[in-house]
Amino acid sequence: MTLRKVLPIATLMLIGEFVFLLPFVVTRIFRPTFLKVFEINNLQLGTAFSLYGIVAMIAYFVGGPIADRFSPRKLLPTAILATAAGGFLMATIPNVYTLSLLYGFWGVTTILLFWASYVKAQRELGGEHQQGRSFGSIDAGRGFVAAATASSSAFLLDAFLPVSADHATIEQLTSSLSTIIIIFSVLTAMGAAMVWFFLPPETFDDATTDRLTLEGVKKALQRRTVWLQAFILLCSYVGYKCTDDISLYANEAFGYNDVDSAHLAALSFWIRPLAAIAAGLLGDYFLHSKMAMVCFVIMLLGSLVISSGILQPGMETFIVLTLTSTSVGIYGLRGLYFALFQESKLPLIITGSAAGVVSVIGYTPDVFMGPLMGWVLDSSPGALGHQHLFGILAGFSVLGFVFTLFFRYYNQSNN
Repeated sequence: MTLRKVLPIATLMLIGEFVFLLPFVVTRIFRPTFLKVFEINNLQLGTAFSLYGIVAMIAYFVGGPIADRFSPRKLLPTAILATAAGGFLMATIPNVYTLSLLYGFWGVTTILLFWASYVKAQRELGGEHQQGRSFGSIDAGRGFVAAATASSSAFLLDAFLPVSADHATIEQLTSSLSTIIIIFSVLTAMGAAMVWFFLPPETFDDATTDRLTLEGVKKALQRRTVWLQAFILLCSYVGYKCTDDISLYANEAFGYNDVDSAHLAALSFWIRPLAAIAAGLLGDYFLHSKMAMVCFVIMLLGSLVISSGILQPGMETFIVLTLTSTSVGIYGLRGLYFALFQESKLPLIITGSAAGVVSVIGYTPDVFMGPLMGWVLDSSPGALGHQHLFGILAGFSVLGFVFTLFFRYYNQSNN
């Protein structure tokens, strides 16, 4: 593969993760520290996530036609720079109300201008017969970036603290977390320059029409496979949202300190690149829907083990094995659900609109999972709340398997 082809793919790998570092990765790695520093509880953080999700639902719908009209080289840098600007505000450790508004702002920057355009760029690079490789490889690259960032930042938290995490004051934790947020903001801003220099303009031209239109949305809504794909994504994304709980689960159920729980959360990130690329490549060979069914089964088994409560303090090996195997199912699905567009023979010209339609439904966990997780965890303190949360994930795993089964049946009977 030539450098001319590698650089656009590498750029999509990096920006696809950089743009979500501030809204999601900070809390996923440092949730116990984040709650202490911002002086909020799980429900308040979940409400901020919910505001992001509500804004995102509108943005997904509108963002699809925008992505079909304008080039990613115009939309993506604007979205990335605006997201980075919000990070510098977060680094001041604002109150809960400002934090919630900031998450609403990020719903606009990361979705309206970014997401559908990003999905369309991936599909254009993937060509006709390598959609699994395209989506899987790029999400694997995103996973590698996330894992490297997670591990590095966990070490940074330890390095920035003048004492061990067990003895750190709230002022010391605040200073360290704020510095890490600033570093994340700078990384995010760098992604805008990468888009401008490395995404080829000849590949990502504007659409031929000179106006926005909802015709693509109308065509996407008429396809039953698009609706089924949306519900497959919804069930998959519930699993992804549950990875936000890993560091807090380690802290509250097994007594890990802030740094150790961050390291365990970072470990699950390293599963993502392997699972995404393997699922994508196997999907190209066996069908993406078949591999999605396998991933839902893996996610189901792992969540059942966690929800059963058999994992106890001192069982480090089994804890790590359970969390990593569950992550295989969760992250494998990330390399598959948009590759289903090719399996259902969706026309490329309405990809942006279809991605918007699928995302409006598929990413609704951004609306309800934050408050639901907060309520479940705050209502049942300690290990029990986490067991209940993964019991909910087990239910969504079953639903995801069923929706994928229907997708395969309908697709085969109509092609």
